[in-house]
Amino acid sequence: MRASNVLGIIYSNVYDEYLSELTGVRTMGSVPFAGRYRLIDFALSGMVNCGITKVGISTKSNYQSLMDHLGSGKAWDLSRKRDGLTLLPPFNFNGNGGVYSHRFEALQGMMNYISKSAKEYVLFCDCNVVCNLDYEQFISAHISSGADITIGYKRGVKPAIPNIMTFDLEGDRITRASVGEMGSEAKNYSLNIVIMKRVLLERLMNSAAAMGHTRFERDIIGKNVSSLDIRGYKIEEFAEMIDSLQSYYDVSMSLLTGKRKELFQNGRTIYTKVRDDVPAIYGVCSKASNSLIADGCVIKGTVENCILFRGVYIAEDAVVRNSVIMQDSYISSGSRINCAILDKNVVVKPNREISGAETYPVYIGKNITI
Repeated sequence: MRASNVLGIIYSNVYDEYLSELTGVRTMGSVPFAGRYRLIDFALSGMVNCGITKVGISTKSNYQSLMDHLGSGKAWDLSRKRDGLTLLPPFNFNGNGGVYSHRFEALQGMMNYISKSAKEYVLFCDCNVVCNLDYEQFISAHISSGADITIGYKRGVKPAIPNIMTFDLEGDRITRASVGEMGSEAKNYSLNIVIMKRVLLERLMNSAAAMGHTRFERDIIGKNVSSLDIRGYKIEEFAEMIDSLQSYYDVSMSLLTGKRKELFQNGRTIYTKVRDDVPAIYGVCSKASNSLIADGCVIKGTVENCILFRGVYIAEDAVVRNSVIMQDSYISSGSRINCAILDKNVVVKPNREISGAETYPVYIGKNITI
């Protein structure tokens, strides 16, 4: 089934506090990833690939870079006279100018936009999940099952985010949903990819608001498990939830193994804002191995097991290993970098050493000179 009758809603700011190092100057959705992308590209591209033509982006704070990245939505074929891409303002539903404080208030604030969409279904997702899901198959499974709500989930150790739902299932029917369970044992946990009919969402939201309920996971999903047919859709393919700087580093580094082929699949293109640049330039004495190196980079030193974003300069005699170096950073001659995350426009002066560990990467903020 093509998804032209589905409205896509993407939360760009949910869980920013869990990646505070990178979201201090940007939203979760605009966090750079995999050399040339932003985290929002994966959710947005998945929706576009399955035929969704109307997408609303929920914003809250620090979303200037997100606006610059998305523009009119042209890179995702969402610059349209009808439908297309809409950035939704961060004000709560009370109309008093306040900014929403959690997912439920954000949803209340966009209900007018959702109600006027005239789409039959609404599909929600967050930006902190890196996956390339076949949304067409996900939507078809929901419709064919006759379920009221379908939630994409994964089996494994739950991320360190307290309000992620965990499930008990009989077949694919969710029999119990809880929030706040932690632990190291494997669980069925939600990836916050949710689809339901628009009229059902309106009814549930109105009912919850009338009763003074304020939590989407607890009051919309958890309290309706027994009264609604809520199904789980197990995602077997590459799908990782980022819940910390460590997990951001781990997921990034996993792309240097076979995981990259699992994420970037034929027929499911990940689109992003185009930046025309020259190919990467390699000096005569340069050495590069097992790395993702974007266009516009200049490599004169040694690069091993790294992800380099566009415009990164590695000078002669510099050695960079096991690191993520973001756009337009400059590594001077004689410097040594290992197990580090360097944000955009970082300058490392000659003969400096920055060294972390695979279990504790060093982070250097945007525009900092070392």
